[in-house]
Amino acid sequence: MTTNKPITDFIEKYFLHFNAASLVDAAKGYEKQLADGGKMLVSLAGAMSTAELGKIFAEMIRQDKVHIVSCTGANLEEDVMNLVAHSHYKRIPNYRDLTPQEEWELLEKGLNRVTDTCIPEEEAFRRLQEHIFKLWKEAEEAGERYFPHEFMYKMLLSGVLEEYYEIDIKNSWMYAAAKANLPMVVPGWEDSTMGNIFASYVLKGELKASTVKSGIEYMTFLADWYTDNSENGIGFFQIGGGIAGDFPICVVPMLYQDMERTDTPFWNYFCQISDSTTSYGSYSGAVPNEKITWGKLDIKTPKFIIESDATIVAPLVFAYLLEM
Repeated sequence: MTTNKPITDFIEKYFLHFNAASLVDAAKGYEKQLADGGKMLVSLAGAMSTAELGKIFAEMIRQDKVHIVSCTGANLEEDVMNLVAHSHYKRIPNYRDLTPQEEWELLEKGLNRVTDTCIPEEEAFRRLQEHIFKLWKEAEEAGERYFPHEFMYKMLLSGVLEEYYEIDIKNSWMYAAAKANLPMVVPGWEDSTMGNIFASYVLKGELKASTVKSGIEYMTFLADWYTDNSENGIGFFQIGGGIAGDFPICVVPMLYQDMERTDTPFWNYFCQISDSTTSYGSYSGAVPNEKITWGKLDIKTPKFIIESDATIVAPLVFAYLLEM
């Protein structure tokens, strides 16, 4: 008998062992977290926006299955870049075979490669630069300061980019987040194209560094948000490794140990999708149990690790949760 949720049914029927079974277990754990009235943080590392995760992640946001996002500056901006410059992107299926000379030729064409996809500098970076600079300057002149994602929200909601839209707006997770005013932290934002551009204006004396709020302010915001929203527990769904995951998960030991708020609850669900295998000193390759020793997870916290490509796994988990 067919149902109106073929992907979910397919996963339950055939994903029975190994990483496939871990995917199902993690999805069911996520589902239970929400059913019990808990909230969920999703962290985005790597190039998930360039991989067009927004096609399904935006719906997760619209259906209130994500309550706060931690992402890199690259993921913050690249979803918007894809929105306004999609037709100018160039896919390189044979990227593994490129010579240094061929890579140089891509640079000369203004095509910045992310694995098999090249982002067009002029249509993507510079198109955003014109509009985001105006917002930075207006805020500074008004004596106002905002977080990096708040500037992006303002730009999206203002409508100034509408003339450039090249994909259906419902496929932009950043637009969905802006519409919902979704809480967000963007650690290490300066390590992004927009962050670099902002720094260049600071170096030229055209903007003050203080106009954009800092990573420390992101951490203090997250501390308050976690404290205010942890009544029924907060889960942690981590896509990839690095700062997008390491930064927010540390808020619990910071509150518990450094603030001495010993009633702070641990994260009460944890899942990581990563193709990094366990290795020496690698955060991405650390098994979840290691986080117990750092005061991030409890002994009883449901823990899942799916060792696979996040561009394959994340859409499947989200499709399961959306009963697609």
